[in-house]
Amino acid sequence: MLLVNWTFRKTMCHAALLFLTLSTGLLFFACRNEVGSDEIWAEVNGQPIYAMQVERYYEREVSNLPEPLTPAEEQGRKLALLEELIESEILWQKAARVGVHVSDAEVEARLREIRAAQSPEAFEQQLETQGMSLGDLRAELRRQVAIRKLLDRILETSATVTEQEVREHYEQYKNHFRIIETQFRVAHILITPGRDPEVRNLRSQDAGTDEEARRKVQLLLERLRAGDDFNELARNYSEDPTSALAGGDLGYFPESALTQTEPALRSALQRMSVGEVAGPVRTREGYQLLKLVERNQPGQRDFSDTGVQKSIRERLQRQKRQLLEAAYVEQARSQARVVNYLARQILESHHVVP
Repeated sequence: MLLVNWTFRKTMCHAALLFLTLSTGLLFFACRNEVGSDEIWAEVNGQPIYAMQVERYYEREVSNLPEPLTPAEEQGRKLALLEELIESEILWQKAARVGVHVSDAEVEARLREIRAAQSPEAFEQQLETQGMSLGDLRAELRRQVAIRKLLDRILETSATVTEQEVREHYEQYKNHFRIIETQFRVAHILITPGRDPEVRNLRSQDAGTDEEARRKVQLLLERLRAGDDFNELARNYSEDPTSALAGGDLGYFPESALTQTEPALRSALQRMSVGEVAGPVRTREGYQLLKLVERNQPGQRDFSDTGVQKSIRERLQRQKRQLLEAAYVEQARSQARVVNYLARQILESHHVVP
């Protein structure tokens, strides 16, 4: 169910869904252990990591490859997956030591995101295939949230970006802020008049008839007028499967792309002011509420533009955060007692003395 033929939206919206899908995969490989019937491939401060944990994730990862991996490639991939599990266990233990608390509400919120990223049937199939119960998944989600909270606590004040850094970045990459034609950044909430199994929102809500759709979009419009956040309403209620979990954000697109939209949408966007919400607009797909997030005019965007400074700051913060997280994980590993039995086995099988 695609609303308009805007190429830009695929990259951003699919990235949000891909993040959730990958997160689900990372959770599913750390599933139930059969202690006593499985080989130990590593230990972290005495806590065993079993071969079965790696094997299950490996099987899921290679199931769609066009041809099997060579023995060396297979061992290399399993070794890499084991390293990911080792790092996860190190951080999980650190979170426990410093008293990071994860509430049941936080776990359930994360579970709703994962459920919303796929159909109920696909979700249940994954649980069954990986031999997990819902309780197992909740336990792994608690672990994931705890690790994220640990890193947020440790690095929160360290990834700050100074005004000087923002200015220097602008001067070095000034050509990146030159716009050829007017650009729009739009978010929307789509409500359709028919059921669609592909709908993904946090409330799993999907209007079934035109009357239900009209009633639902009017209720959402009233909530917006009362001050509710547009992005949160989109995450919870929008019926566009590719943008709902991204808060309805469709990203940036050039003015020339308006020629590909329906007249009602084009007319609404051209009249809107930045920050304004319009609608509901009736289109072939259903009823839409639109929000114009940004409109950037052609030409060189000056450093005084708050949008320019915001985008630079966010980018530099992401880069710093990624660097600090990598360094923190490496330092944490150096402080842990890690024994990698799989690595030892591989060396010994090739007669390499560790």
